[in-house]
Amino acid sequence: MTDTAPPAAAEASATPPAPSALETAVAAACQRIAPLWPLKHFVAVNPYLGFSGQSFAATTATMRRVAKVDMLMARPFYREALAAGIITDAHIAEALARAPANSPIPADVALAKAALARDPAEQRKGGPAVVATIAEVLDRLSSGDRQASRTAFMVDEISRWCAAYFDEGQASWQMPQREMSPWAAWRETMRHDRNAEAMGIKDFRRIIADLPADPVAAIGLIVEAIGIPERAQTDYLHRALFDIGGWAAYVRYLVWDNNLYGRQDNRLVELLAIRMAWGYALFRQRTDAEFQAAWAAEMQQAAQLPDDAGLSADPDLALDLVFQEAYEIAWQKQLLAKLARDEAAAQPFAIPARSGRKPLQAAFCIDVRSEVYRRALEQVVPGGETIGFAGFFGYPIEYVPIGRETGGAQCPVLLTPAYTITEMVNGADPAEETEVLGLRLLRRRAAKAWKSFKQSAVSSFTYVEAMGLAFAPKLVSDALGLTRTVSDPNTDGLDAKVIGKLGPRLDPMTVGGRMTGLNAEQRLNQAEAVLRAMSLTGDFARLVLLAGHGSTTANNPHASGLDCGACGGHTGEANARIAADILNDPAVRIGLRGRGIHVPDDCWFLGALHCTTTDQITLFDTNRVPPALRADVAELEGWLDRASALTRRERARFLNLDAPDGDIDAQVLRRSRDWAQVRPEWGLAGNGAFIAAPRHRTAGIDLGGRSFLHSYDWSQDEGFGILTLIMTAPMVVASWINLQYYGSTVNNKVWGAGNKVLHNVVGTLGVLEGNAGDLKTGLAWQSVYDGEKLLHEPLRLNVFIEAPLDAMTGVIMNSQTVRDLVDNQWIHLWAIGDDGQVSHRYHRDGEWTAL
Repeated sequence: MTDTAPPAAAEASATPPAPSALETAVAAACQRIAPLWPLKHFVAVNPYLGFSGQSFAATTATMRRVAKVDMLMARPFYREALAAGIITDAHIAEALARAPANSPIPADVALAKAALARDPAEQRKGGPAVVATIAEVLDRLSSGDRQASRTAFMVDEISRWCAAYFDEGQASWQMPQREMSPWAAWRETMRHDRNAEAMGIKDFRRIIADLPADPVAAIGLIVEAIGIPERAQTDYLHRALFDIGGWAAYVRYLVWDNNLYGRQDNRLVELLAIRMAWGYALFRQRTDAEFQAAWAAEMQQAAQLPDDAGLSADPDLALDLVFQEAYEIAWQKQLLAKLARDEAAAQPFAIPARSGRKPLQAAFCIDVRSEVYRRALEQVVPGGETIGFAGFFGYPIEYVPIGRETGGAQCPVLLTPAYTITEMVNGADPAEETEVLGLRLLRRRAAKAWKSFKQSAVSSFTYVEAMGLAFAPKLVSDALGLTRTVSDPNTDGLDAKVIGKLGPRLDPMTVGGRMTGLNAEQRLNQAEAVLRAMSLTGDFARLVLLAGHGSTTANNPHASGLDCGACGGHTGEANARIAADILNDPAVRIGLRGRGIHVPDDCWFLGALHCTTTDQITLFDTNRVPPALRADVAELEGWLDRASALTRRERARFLNLDAPDGDIDAQVLRRSRDWAQVRPEWGLAGNGAFIAAPRHRTAGIDLGGRSFLHSYDWSQDEGFGILTLIMTAPMVVASWINLQYYGSTVNNKVWGAGNKVLHNVVGTLGVLEGNAGDLKTGLAWQSVYDGEKLLHEPLRLNVFIEAPLDAMTGVIMNSQTVRDLVDNQWIHLWAIGDDGQVSHRYHRDGEWTAL
């Protein structure tokens, strides 16, 4: 024997060849696309995620140059803010001082205001050195109807094919090529599809058939054939994907999800090949001198793209960036004024002397909607403590409801589930389990069969003829909001106790509450981690409420977007109940004592769900509460009832509800089940701040439901592991939410979902606006605009953290994701000092500016 490895092993261990310039450009273009989660677990995503490595300002220039789209409000918005006194000279002066060094900004405030009064130059609409596509050049050369253009036709055809290929169960007849990869399936489909040739694209099928079977090779052939200069390849490929940005985003999600589990996925590259092949087929249609000259001019322009994303060459953009900054500074000043108060005033709730213990501790998700409810509950329960924590309560689980074989991830999309939790009937009674399981399966099968009958190509006509008149009363009651158009999404189980006087709610999990999935050591480790992360390690109340949150609406494809983003676009009761179950476990409590956390024997954790549409609270597993605490639970129910009413009063102002108190309750309930209601609630509209600090820093301050509130006491955070977790997870997720709302506000056509009234669900995975076009991303216009004014202000997130500067700087320098966010001004980071006052603003490269 020798120590020499066999040749095969040597080849296997050889370093893989470096990617070519084309492969690097393809990867970079695909990386610029942000993922779009499907409707069943629709979550907020930063639409500029692929650009986090460059500054906010540079990205605005890139988007104007590459795709002719804006990331800022139109100039009249800033003029109106200036005229209304929202933006002042002081704000403009500070914005000018913050501008990038290479920015061609006016010399002073007066010149800036004078420039704002003028309409932008013509190049402002397209930007300098636009990267044009073949379809766009053909559209420009033609004098035909834009709506019948090559670009629109191409997008419609690709979208139609993607809808069939990626369908998740909506289509009755499945595409036969779905088992093939996208590029292979599309080429096979195009062998028989004559739509393009019917529209005048000659030899389309032959052109596609002649392309290489390998998608990257096909892209390379096309890039060379149409003459894209190497300097512009990434931008051109990105622009090609941008034309079908909705479907590209959905495929990017598929790639993202597979990569989380270590699986390779090249489907976005294959979709890019499909888009490039369409452009190539159009290119082959024109050999005339006019087109050739126009295309050559575009490629020459593309070869001279500036190195700084075009920021220095666009004074109009630089000016608009100054006023966007000034607008944000104006809001920052208002928030800083609220937070700057005497520390004594920050603790208006005295602990009752009757017992020396807090009457209640209640943990809510950091979601901005929870801030309103927390204030109301603190008003109702003097001395009570509310806690802010990510709504999955530190349990990254896959939850499998009873009767199902698979479940869904109940954790932030940045994570993969660490545990699988299978719901079981409480107790070991086989008869009870069989009864519950049988009931659920019967409901599901009946609903599925009824839906199939109604949608069948044959029975649908019989159904309408036979049942049409019988549905007249239901149509009337649905239209009046007296009944729901569809079943309540929470009717798959048994009754749960609901607080808030808005009627009964059936919960899909209430079968006694016992769950399986974690062993004894995992239960103890998770319990300790959760309590320390909440800074809840002592001074426990008799009742500790753990409230997840969810929403209930009718006729809303994006309903899961109103549920808990921390739970992967699902409601949070599973996580809350699991956390409560584990923290009530006597064996876990014994283990916690050994780790320095003493939970009193008379302390009980209670899982709950906060419905953000109706502000009712559902309590779970109340039958398991010890008899000695039953009176406490009854008192809690009264507190929650009053807090729910107070919260609805506050939210009513933004829902344009003006009625006596009792009528407001009824109106809120009707909105939640009205099939015509485009704004059942405002979701996270208005979000603008993330605050990680002890609650007493913000208690008593009306933050208007615009702040994510995370409880954090750095003095209990040895080694700053919790600080690292906050800055790398909840803070990042909050920035995703903020930037999704930002993008849907500043340019809803590009980064939003358009008019909700026109939505049509496609493939059960997304929506079209109308009956054709690209898949829509982001939020509907009705989610940010009330018909007269914006309900969401276009602001980047302001993050306030109470922790030592060195500790925060360490997290920034050790996490590229966090450093990109703060150094590139995607968020504004502020430090709160030991005295509770905001003391520093982060600049970049680990440097802070004292206030």
